[in-house]
This record gives sequence, C-alpha cells and structure tokens, in this order.
Amino acid sequence: MTSVTSKAALGLDFGTLSVRALLVRLDGVELAEKTVEYPHGQILDQLPGTGESLPPDFALQHPQDWLESAALATRSALQQAEIAPEEVVGIGVDFTSCSMLPAKSDGTPLCLVPEFAGEKYAWPKLWKHHAAKSQTDRINEVARERSEDWLRRYGGVIGLEWFFPKVLETLQNAKSAYDATEVWLEAGDWLVWQLVGGEADSLPRSTCQAGYKAMWNAESDYPSPEYFAAVDPEFENVLDKMPGRMCAPGTCAGELTAEQADRLGLPAGIPVSAAIIDAHAAVPGVGAADAEALVMVMGTSSCHMLNAKQEKFVPGVAGIVKDGILPGFYGYETGQAAVGDAFDWIRRLVGHRDYQNLAEKSRALPPGAEGVACMDWFNGCRTPLMDGHLTGQFTGLTLNHGPEHLYRAAMEASAYGLRWIVDLLREHDVPVTRLIASGGLPHHNRDMVQIYANVLGETIEIHPSRQGPALGAAILGALAASDRTGFSSVQEAVEAMTSAAGTNILVEPEAEPTKQYIPLYQQYREEAERLSQK
Repeated sequence: MTSVTSKAALGLDFGTLSVRALLVRLDGVELAEKTVEYPHGQILDQLPGTGESLPPDFALQHPQDWLESAALATRSALQQAEIAPEEVVGIGVDFTSCSMLPAKSDGTPLCLVPEFAGEKYAWPKLWKHHAAKSQTDRINEVARERSEDWLRRYGGVIGLEWFFPKVLETLQNAKSAYDATEVWLEAGDWLVWQLVGGEADSLPRSTCQAGYKAMWNAESDYPSPEYFAAVDPEFENVLDKMPGRMCAPGTCAGELTAEQADRLGLPAGIPVSAAIIDAHAAVPGVGAADAEALVMVMGTSSCHMLNAKQEKFVPGVAGIVKDGILPGFYGYETGQAAVGDAFDWIRRLVGHRDYQNLAEKSRALPPGAEGVACMDWFNGCRTPLMDGHLTGQFTGLTLNHGPEHLYRAAMEASAYGLRWIVDLLREHDVPVTRLIASGGLPHHNRDMVQIYANVLGETIEIHPSRQGPALGAAILGALAASDRTGFSSVQEAVEAMTSAAGTNILVEPEAEPTKQYIPLYQQYREEAERLSQK
C-alpha cells in the first residue's frame, strides 16, 4: 500500500507567458517543478493564421497552448520527480484572471471553429486585454444609476479587466461571434472543464473567478437580466450563455478523464479541484489557512488577499467573495496597480542596467528621500480609488537630486499605498493581524520590504517558497482528493503541505525610521486626496 509520504499532489499554475507544474508530497516536500512557455505567448500584434494586425490594448492567447504546455510540463515534472504516476492523488489549477473565452457547448473554443478563426473577438482575451473601455464605463454607469446593491462588494467600481466588459465588447463589435457563442467562461474554468469532461450544463465554475471578476455572489447570484438589458437590450439574456455549477476552490470539480490522463501521463480518475485565480492561490501556498492574514503577492503589481470571518463592505476593495479564496471564509482582495514595474521603469528611465547601484545609493538616504516625494499611480490606482485614469508624479526635485532619490521615493510611495489599504480595512472592522509577503519581489528587494515594515510600523513575514501560487494549487488539489489524502480540513492540509518550506523570514520595523514616516505618510494621504479631486 502506498504510504502517505509517497503520495503527491499536482499544482498547475497558469501564468501570462507560461505554465508551471509543481509536484508536492503531502508532507510538503517539493519533488519537481517544470515551467513551459506557451508557443504563442501573448498575442498582442497579429492574429495567428491570418496575420491581421490587432488594435491597441488587445491581448489574446491561444487555447491549445494551455493544454499542450500543461501536458509537457506535467510529463517533465513526473520524470524529474522519479515517482510513479499512480502516486499523484489530486490536481489543482490556478489561472490568470480575468482571462476568458467564448466556446461551443462541447467545449470547443470559438476561435478553433474554422469560420471564426479569423475573427479577433472569437479568441480568448487575456487578463490584460484593455480594449473594453467604453463597455466598462457603461457597466459602471448603469449600475450606479440603478443603485445596484452588488456594486458595493467591489468598492463601487467594476474593473476594466473583468468578465462582463469583455463579453459586452464582443456583442457590440462582433455580433456574429457573440451569437455563435454558446458558453462564455473563464480560462481557468475552461481548463478544469477539459480535464474533467461533462456536459456544459454541469461544467464547474469557480466561485473565486466568478465572485471577483464576474459580479457573482453566493446569496444574490449574478446581476439580474433587467440590469443587463439596461446596459444593452441585446445583453439581457447573457446569462443563458453561462451554464454550469458553482464550485469553491478546494472542492472536487470532477475526476480526470481518460483522454486528458493520457495527455498528461497520469491515471484517469484523479480528483481535480475547482480553479482559483493565480494570485489567490498564494494564500494557502504561504500557509495562511486562518483569517486576518494579509497575503501580499508582490511582483510587477501587487495583489493582497485576506480571509475574514465576516463580510464588511469596504470602499475601494476589488472584491469581497464568500468562499472566494478558501471554503468557509469571506475573501477580500485589494491591490496596487504598479509596484515592480514602476521600479523597473525608473531604472530604465535613468539608464541603469541593473538595480545594484540604485539600491546601494538609495539605502543611504534617510526617510523622505531628502525632500523627493512620489505618487505611485503610474498605472492608475487600484485600491482604494479604483481609478485607472489617475497618473503618478514626483515632487520636490532639485538639481541636487539623483536617480537614487526617485527610486527611494517610489518605494516609499508604494509602502504608503499599502498602509492606506491596511488602514482602510481596519477602519471598516476587517481585522489584519499578520502581513505575509510572497512572490519574486520580496526575495529580490529586501530594502523595499524594510521600508514597508517601517512605514507600517509592523513586522512583515517573507514566506521562503518562491512557488506560492503553484504550491497553493497543489494544496487545493489535495483538498479536492480528501478521501485519498485524509485531510479533513483546509487548516490541516495547508499546515501539512507548507511545513517543509521552512520558517518565514521576519522583517522587523526600525524604531527611528518608523517615527519619521508618520508625518510623511500623512503628507502622502493629503496629496492623494488633492490629486484625486482634480
């Protein structure tokens, strides 16, 4: 009989450019990791096959890339781990969101139907597809006019990258493609549907993806047909094209079909978890199984997730979803639109090849960057203002300042933005008692984490694993296979499968800088108030 420590779970982490397959033993030992890039990458300039030039703000992907790359990554990871396929007992999937696509009722993506291969609106839209601006404005305008109650779960604003703006964009620009679509769904849900099979009426839809990106709620469902009709009369019955059943991440969406088992090199019948948004998968991946821990996935931008026991409406949050991250909790999402990419923009702007010189010189500067202040809205403001039109700025510059002052000021502004988010949650009775940093940035930029700790005046934990989302997906796969893994609760699975990662690195606040940052943070808030009222 196979022992518990020889059993493993597979986490499939679908990013913007590649998929990562991570095999993890149930005691948390990571056996193998393999990343495979998508052959078509991001489709930004030309439509495959036709060579048609795409308009600005388009970002598409090829659905075959997801399955083929996942198969290659899984087979390679199995070979690297040197375990028998039968030892894999559960599969979890995380995916970028909102990445979505139109499909036929048998699951065929519309872009793979020959007559629609040359129609750009028939292709999957990547999360960063930003062409649905007017549709987003219309969806928000009508929601406010009708005082739609669900809007307050999203801080009062529906985002540009979300589900229904992208659907409405197809309706208004390619009616034939919209009419031919029988199923609209998230790419993560499509991937899980392909793994487990079944009819469209029973396809598993993730409560995470639907709740955060498609205005769905466990109590009130989707917005009403009357609302959609007010947005556009031909949009009234859009929900008829959204069949399926809601499944929370960590619950079993179905079992791996023989066809997909053959593709992945695994036995059929393995339980597969419902999908989860990639950043949200980091919550279990860093061991945050309980409420009140703010998990910060920090990279080009930052996404912050928090589980809470109660639902409290907080202005400016990106979403509050029951069972949105882990079963049994209300999941809160906030975020900052420009973090690592803002630092990299400054590096390129000042002509530095790497960060070494910038980091050394900025480290020597006192809090406040010798009078240089930054407003970090270089890609708009996500939380708490939810306004993509806002822009960033530097003030206080003189001829005596250098590139290191810009860099230091940008890191400080990012820290002020995070403190604003934490303050906002607490002011609305949402407890935050731990701060856990994950993603590539905390490991590569310890100076930034120290500034964060000083601005907040609180300890920040850096989780040692660099595979947070993939590990989280594997944990959810193990939960979905509870009859095989023996895990009886989320807490038990998370504790067992993150224990081998090691102890969190603690970054403590420094007394004097923490004191100096108090008035500087207030100045940031006052400037943010002034600029947002323009």
